[in-house]
Parts: sequence; structure tokens; C-alpha cells
Amino acid sequence: MAITENDIQSVKQRFGIIGNAPMLNNAVRVAMQVSPTEMSVLITGESGSGKESFSKIIHSLSPRKHGQFIAINCGSIPEGTIDSELFGHEKGSFTGAHEARKGYFEVTNGGTIFLDEIGEMPLGTQARLLRVLENGEFIKVGSSKVLKTDVRVVAATNVNLMHKVENGKFREDLYYRLNSVPIFVPPLRDRGKDVELLFRKFASDFAERYKVKPVSLTDEAKEVLLKYRFPGNIRQLKNLVDQISVLSTDTKEITAEVLQGYLPSQSSLPALYRDGASQDLSERDILYKVLFDMRKDVNELKRIVLESVSNPSHAAQIIKENPHLFAESQSERTIPQESVVLNLNGSTAPSEETTEEVQDISHEAEDDSLSIEKKEKELIMRALRKNNNKRKYAARDLGISERTLYRKIKEYELEN
Repeated sequence: MAITENDIQSVKQRFGIIGNAPMLNNAVRVAMQVSPTEMSVLITGESGSGKESFSKIIHSLSPRKHGQFIAINCGSIPEGTIDSELFGHEKGSFTGAHEARKGYFEVTNGGTIFLDEIGEMPLGTQARLLRVLENGEFIKVGSSKVLKTDVRVVAATNVNLMHKVENGKFREDLYYRLNSVPIFVPPLRDRGKDVELLFRKFASDFAERYKVKPVSLTDEAKEVLLKYRFPGNIRQLKNLVDQISVLSTDTKEITAEVLQGYLPSQSSLPALYRDGASQDLSERDILYKVLFDMRKDVNELKRIVLESVSNPSHAAQIIKENPHLFAESQSERTIPQESVVLNLNGSTAPSEETTEEVQDISHEAEDDSLSIEKKEKELIMRALRKNNNKRKYAARDLGISERTLYRKIKEYELEN
């Protein structure tokens, strides 16, 4: 049966999806079309864009609608316990396993499991999940007995899984098994006037909650709202309206100047790192990438200087082959060209100035590495102190998953 526009509007109203952007409507249509089937679905989209709503659409419109629906965030479960959480364990299978436990795949038999942040799942667990998808079989931790389950899997990710496959961090066979039907949920900045509709909806909800008059925007403020990129998507917009509803006691009509005061500054990172394949990186990840790229350039410069010192006749050719390292825009983080071409006049022995420059580069490369590790360690320690060693909230402040935080704590020996 063909899905009409009225059908789409009815589903959006039922599941609280606000907006009329074409890409959003297309995502709803695909979810409705795939719901009656048993196919696995991979929902992609940025964090905060509302991916979980589409998993609920798929479950509620499927033959499994009377079965159980469980949503699991793979990034919030520590690597050492995720197998037990998903597949269960036997009594005594590991320290603390005082009794046998059923996992989500056993409990949800006949229903649907939504695996959010699937890209954070460890490789060992990925192999177990693939077996469930292929054969409907799994084995509890500490057991040798094969159990059967009938569960539909809907997965979601805010990262590029194909990049993880290429880097060996995600199984290629699992990727294609999950990606039977892809659904892309557009970011808020690509949904046009939907931003205004969502603002009004949230303003009305918070006005009812706080027993106040709902806030509204002037025409100029609407223009500011439409131009803002909202990196946190719907979640960020909701928090913004919540703040304004509580704090704007003088007037309920928000001007452009007042709205600007509530909006965080737009990212000042280079456009190269804001667009394309880097959209799935956090700004902290991008900062580390920039620092490591700088360190790589410094080490490359060190190699070039050493080669030019030891073989002056090849110095000009080396510089010609590496023009990106001697561009004026990078002059602040490279050595002066005069030091590199010092021996082009035919002298065979390196001068004291060249030798000192090589030594400086060596120390700079080492200092860069130590500085990055030191800063990261300090950030983790500060986040843990701030949250009284509660790792869940520390990870949230740092913008990383709990499992990544556990790994960093172990790496920097911060467990005590």
C-alpha cells in the first residue's frame, strides 16, 4: 500500500516529530515502509537529531509491536560488562557474578532491540552480535550452551561506520548486515523553518510546565535562529528554549540581541575540519588532530634538515618536493628556510646554527607529545574531581563515551 502525505503526518503527530523538511519526511516514509518487514535497519545522524524516535516508529508499526522494546546505549556500557548485559552470564563466570543473569537478547525475545552508538561496540561483542543476526543464536558469558532468540535489531550511529571499517575498528560483515535498510535523520541546520516550529513547541511546553507566558521571537531574532548551526541539534535547541523560558522575566518577546546572548559562539575551527568527513568528530577530537598534524610536520622538518645537512647537494630537491612544509602560513611552526638551505653554497660541514636548529626541532617534537598527553591527563583528572569520581558524569563533561574514559584512566594510571 502506498504511503500518503497524510499517513506521514499522522505518524509524526503520534510520535511527536515536529517539522516538514523534505529530508525528515523521507526518513519517516522509509521507517514506515520497512516496519512490516524483519530487515535490520541502520539509522544514521548527528547526536541529538532524534534517531531514537525512528526506532520506536519501526517497532510500533511492526508485527512485533506487542513484544518488548529495549533501547541500549552501547557507548555507556563499559567494555568489560557489555557482553554480560547483552547476552547474559552464568553464576560464577566472573568476579561478582553471584547468580545467573538473563541478557537483553534473551529478555527481548519476540521484540525489538535498539542499539544506539553501535560504533562504540567492542570488536569481540560485534562478532557475537553478528551471530545473533545471522542465526538467531548466542551463548551466555561463562556458558557453552547455545541459546536461540528471535529479536529484531535496529542500530543507530552518529559516526561514519565506513571509516571505522577502513580503520579496522568495526567489522565489515556486521556493517553490511546491519545496513540492510539505511535511514538518515537530517541535522537541525538542514531542516529550514522546522527550527521555528520546534522553538514554538518547546516554548509552549515549558510555559505550561513553569506556569508562565510562552516566549516568542521577533522577526530579527527568527533570522538569527535560522542562521545558527546548532551543533547539538534538537537537544541543544530544547535546552536553549528552557533557559530562555526561565530567565527572561522582563519580557516574553525575545529580540535578536537577547537571543544572541543565549547562543554559544559558533565554532572558530577551520572550515576544512567542520565540513565533509570530519562532521562526525567532536571539537576536542579535531583539536587533537590539529595538534598531531603539527607534530607530524615538525618531525618531517627534522628529517629534511638532517638530510640536507648530511647531503647538501640534495637540499634544493628536498625543499622542492615538500613545498607544504615551507609555506608562509606555517612559518610560525617551522624552522626558517635559511637554516634549511644553509649548505646550498657548496659547503660540506653543517654550521653551528644548523646543528642548534636540528636540536631545537628534536626537543620541540618531544615536548609536543608530552604536552598533549599532559593536557589530556589534566582534563580527565579535573572532570573526575568535579564529579566526585563518578565516571558517567565525568565522561559526559569530557564529551567522550564511558568506555573511552575507562581506557584513558587505565592508560594514565588514574584508577586510584
